Amino acid sequence: MTAKSGKIYKYVGPEYIDKIFRSPDVVTLKCSRPKEFNDPYELFLTIDFNERPDALAFYADAIGDLPQFPTTCFSRSPLVIPMWAHYAQNLQGCVIEFLEDRLVKAFPDSRFGDVSYSDAPEEGLTDMLYRAYVIGKYRYTYFLQRGVLDAAYFTKASCWNYEQERRMIVPESAARQAGPLVLLDAPKDCISSIICGPRASDQTKQAMGTKATEISCRYFELRIGKSSPTPYFVDVNGHPFSFELGDIVPSHQYCESCKEPLAQAAEKCSWCQIDDELRRHVASRNPFRLLDRAGMLESYIAEMDAIGRTSKTSAGEPRARSGKKRRRRPPKGR
Repeated sequence: MTAKSGKIYKYVGPEYIDKIFRSPDVVTLKCSRPKEFNDPYELFLTIDFNERPDALAFYADAIGDLPQFPTTCFSRSPLVIPMWAHYAQNLQGCVIEFLEDRLVKAFPDSRFGDVSYSDAPEEGLTDMLYRAYVIGKYRYTYFLQRGVLDAAYFTKASCWNYEQERRMIVPESAARQAGPLVLLDAPKDCISSIICGPRASDQTKQAMGTKATEISCRYFELRIGKSSPTPYFVDVNGHPFSFELGDIVPSHQYCESCKEPLAQAAEKCSWCQIDDELRRHVASRNPFRLLDRAGMLESYIAEMDAIGRTSKTSAGEPRARSGKKRRRRPPKGR
């Protein structure tokens, strides 16, 4: 689902932060061309390549080499943990929140689009291929070329759907070449927030906080809570925020102690309600503590582990109640 607020997110490793904010007036984004995309099957989801050889030969002639436009990629969410792991160096980097409408204003000839995820090409393009090949009308070849271009740039295999990717394609004139790199310099007012990862160093947090102040944008730090698998944010004053409907907004229900947002209204989350009296109570009900005081805990665990190993090696056989082998009774009547 496209972010309703028009905000998109770039995941950045700590080693690239200085390069992105090298200039005080712009933010520099790295672009890639389709032949450099990290998915080796990126361009396979156009037509079905198991068609007739003559149809494939026509496809190759009509399509030719795919135009290699500079492309930079974003996510529609700042909460994708695999993205934090892969592109923000295991939560040590940051996420930059951009206002898409300002990027469009700065680069009016650019094109944005959500990536769709599929394990098979759309049947419509294969049908259009045969229309163009068999009927031979100009418009069918035009429709085929446009459809293939869209599919090549905005379709990926379903194994990548966690990225929630949104792409920005820019003309060559908007980008600049810096050695082997293709770079895009966007105005700094395109940035609306900077989010530091929970494992970012103090140096990175300080640098990003300073940069947020310089460009007059919001600053957050990502937090991994205990009550929910969904991360949350805190601002410079420690106030909690959540990601809702494509935007980072203040949390209205949260624990007064740890600040983690709560699904239901309460003063404190269940974890923060645990006090010393409750710890003593539950400790008195822990049977392993009784075994430990009696000096029997290690032997009990070893015996249970042995039973578990026996049950795995004799799958399907009745489990004996003790470690002793059962003796067979002699047949009756003899």
